[in-house]
Amino acid sequence: QVRLVESGGGSVQAGGSLRVSCTVSGYTSTRYYMGWFRQVPGKERERVAAIYADGDSPYYADSVAGRFTISRDNAKKPVYLQMSSLKTEDTGMYYCATTGPMTWVPSAQLGRSRFLYWGQGTQVTVSS
Repeated sequence: QVRLVESGGGSVQAGGSLRVSCTVSGYTSTRYYMGWFRQVPGKERERVAAIYADGDSPYYADSVAGRFTISRDNAKKPVYLQMSSLKTEDTGMYYCATTGPMTWVPSAQLGRSRFLYWGQGTQVTVSS
């Protein structure tokens, strides 16, 4: 059974930094994507970053490119989302998720429906 656990959320002032992490257990494949999504009440859950299981091929939403960094050393390590120059609009619940087994695809083909396993989320609040 695949299980994802997020940690590291919290409150920070605008312009600050925060790192969230996600540990994955029970996944026997090493060919899948991991993603970070965020959601605010009343809005769709959006993908902010994704990375292949081995730590290659990072993708970023335009709204976070240049400020957020997703990383992972290998398929046995946690995946991190380093968030810098945070803005109030970055506030939300951040979820970690994984796809089913799959090979590399372009970012446009890595929609939310590909992600099958989800963590419980960790809250990030950015204040002005």
